[in-house]
Amino acid sequence: MSAKIESAMVMAAGLGKRMRPLTATRPKPLVRVAGKALIDHSLDRIEAAGIGHVVVNVHYLADALEAHLAAQKRPFTIAVSDEREQLLETGGGMVKALPQLKGDPILIVNSDNIWTDGPQDSIRHLARHWDGERMDALLLLIRQASASGHGGRGDFHMDPAGKLSRRKPGHIAPFVYTGIQLISRRFLDNAPEGPFSTMVFWERAIAAGRLYGLSHMGQWFDVGTPASIAPTEAALSEV
Repeated sequence: MSAKIESAMVMAAGLGKRMRPLTATRPKPLVRVAGKALIDHSLDRIEAAGIGHVVVNVHYLADALEAHLAAQKRPFTIAVSDEREQLLETGGGMVKALPQLKGDPILIVNSDNIWTDGPQDSIRHLARHWDGERMDALLLLIRQASASGHGGRGDFHMDPAGKLSRRKPGHIAPFVYTGIQLISRRFLDNAPEGPFSTMVFWERAIAAGRLYGLSHMGQWFDVGTPASIAPTEAALSEV
């Protein structure tokens, strides 16, 4: 099956603590990597995929991020989900933005990752593998050995059908979440109040057998700290 993605959400409201001191005077999505703001790398990929509407959530130094977005010249509309009064974390942020998001499924992208496509456009690759009858969410994953700048123990196991299970505490899992996923609107049903993690939704979808993954065939960079910027720029210069 396949899906038409009408809108995307870029998660950009975090405090950027691991990126200090660069985030002392700017929000993390505006930290420059390879000649452009981090968030512009995500917006470039969304533009390449032909998506017509984008919502960006804001909190820390929100005025600077809103000004940057207002200056964009893109073939899609950009709306802001304002979390100035309360930072809602990833799950709560998606729930707040949902009324501004069009269509089903919806693309969700973290603003602090950079990726390059493999043989095909990664977002379109997700769309082609979407099956709303079986899935509540489809996550783009990368093998841990290929996750540049990522120091964790992995996030998920994936069976031959693409169904996901979480890494058990104290163990290692072969796949890392890239910060890119397609979600159905029903994925956000019956949400808790206030701030909470996307993990709440993932655990629920795993229990129902409706959380799936797809292996990323290009490069992926976790740009989470100042030290990760130079290696990322060096790798991108070779692409």
